[in-house]
Amino acid sequence: MTANQTLRADTIQGRSLWQDAITRLRKNHLAMAGLVILIIMVVVALLTPWIAPYSYEVQDLDLGASPPSAAHWLGTDTFGRDLLTRVMYGGRVSLAVGFIATTVALVIGVFWGAIAGYAGGRTDAFMMRLVDILYALPFMIFIILLMVVFGRSILLLFLAIGCVEWLTMARIVRGQVLSLRQQEFVEAAVAMGLSPLTIIIRHIIPNILGPIIVYVTLTIPSVMLLEAFLSFLGLGIQPPQSSWGLLISYGVETMEEYPWLLLYPGLVLSVTLFSLNFLGDGLRDALDPKTSKD
Repeated sequence: MTANQTLRADTIQGRSLWQDAITRLRKNHLAMAGLVILIIMVVVALLTPWIAPYSYEVQDLDLGASPPSAAHWLGTDTFGRDLLTRVMYGGRVSLAVGFIATTVALVIGVFWGAIAGYAGGRTDAFMMRLVDILYALPFMIFIILLMVVFGRSILLLFLAIGCVEWLTMARIVRGQVLSLRQQEFVEAAVAMGLSPLTIIIRHIIPNILGPIIVYVTLTIPSVMLLEAFLSFLGLGIQPPQSSWGLLISYGVETMEEYPWLLLYPGLVLSVTLFSLNFLGDGLRDALDPKTSKD
């Protein structure tokens, strides 16, 4: 081998699946735009108490509902409260519901599906029939019962939505685990005497992170829409707290007289949901080598 060939061989480096996925994701302009918008939304939500133009409780009854102006960029509501400030604080709640409830669904669904898929047999049949039964129950009645029995709170809303959304995650994870449990690396782990829980956590779950990540990015917008729907019906966030769904509910009531009260919260929610969907589609394509055009 010549010196040039040796040098060329030394400079050639293998690339992992994740490195290839990141490269493909960067080429997806819609997904990257969605990621940038989401980062901006999260940063604004975290910094809202310091960057909001007005304090959350400030209101001017004499001003009332006024259209956008230099003093109030998005206008004010019927109580004279700055709409931009309320949208920023509402984003904190809506994004928190989306991420925390999705985390609850992720934890429950991943472990339920992984245990069912790895155990197989009667354990799998029992666990998945329970999922089918829960699927048949109207989620709205379930959430209303929780609200009636335990009262209304943000924490309960997180748990209620998370306990509804984990069912699909469990089915997806189970299907992935069923295809992996007969692989050589799992059989090698069993031969080494590792416990089933250790095999699931250390060997199986890391190998199904791709589909899990994709589904998470698609679950967050559905959770945010569910929260907006519940708030619209009066079952979600309660005053004086606010969310994008609650702001939209107020905007619908006054849309003919004060259209900006519906337009701006609805626009912010729509942009966020589109960004999450674009990012989810981009991750799905990036993590599937078959879709690569390279």
